[in-house]
Amino acid sequence: MKTYHEMLKEKEAYALEHGKEPSAVKLLLLHVTEKSNEDLLMDLQQAMPVKEVDLFEQLCDQYIIEGYPVQHLIGFEYFFGYPFLVNEHVLIPRFETEELAQHILLYYDEFFEGEKIKAVDVGTGSGCLAIAIALEERNIKMLATDISEDALEVAKKNNEALQAGVTFLQGDMLEPLKGKTFDLLISNPPYIPNDEYVEALVKDHEPHVALFGGADGLDFYRKILMNASTILNPKSMMAFEHAFDKAEELKSLILDYFPNAEVVQKKDLQGKDRMTFVFQR
Repeated sequence: MKTYHEMLKEKEAYALEHGKEPSAVKLLLLHVTEKSNEDLLMDLQQAMPVKEVDLFEQLCDQYIIEGYPVQHLIGFEYFFGYPFLVNEHVLIPRFETEELAQHILLYYDEFFEGEKIKAVDVGTGSGCLAIAIALEERNIKMLATDISEDALEVAKKNNEALQAGVTFLQGDMLEPLKGKTFDLLISNPPYIPNDEYVEALVKDHEPHVALFGGADGLDFYRKILMNASTILNPKSMMAFEHAFDKAEELKSLILDYFPNAEVVQKKDLQGKDRMTFVFQR
């Protein structure tokens, strides 16, 4: 029987041979063994039980050969330090979106100065943005929407597991928000142009409804901006994630609908224009 260390090294090499991340193999091993990283390190020289070997090999093949995202195989991804259930019905949370959440919380402190406010996350997917912000700042009463009932089922499970207190509504963009008003509108909508190349790992396993944003990738921003004034209070803030090459176009679009607003754009940690914030004072 092979040890945990031997199995890990064997499958890490297998992953590298096929252009996959060896770090994902370790995540699969931790998942199969139900061990913490510390416990696995202590047990590396122990023999790996046959049942664990069989499941580990099966999952490694699904990741390395069949191309399943490792997050779908282990069932979750961490976002802002919280574990979020993910599956084929929602986008896997990205690190760039964590940066958006960080900036939102900083701007909340600066712009709203600790007031109790109402916020909405449009197109919530797994609920990661809405839930993380609600957990980090209890003075933000969060509501979230999505057109996909399947996505909302995932988001509701995450909300319940993390006890975030977010309310969810099903519907297309701002449609379910008629008659409601908010101080903060957040959205990370689908923004990949329809004809842009998307790697198979993403295109084959994540929902297209959450990926593609029309011919230029800006369709959903237009839908939001054309009606945003009907749900925003006079003093309000909007926060968007977007494609790195669409910052100027999005700013121009925002100013078409909100000519007196202050628009602030931020780069992500890779130096790409990824976030836009809109302030009405």
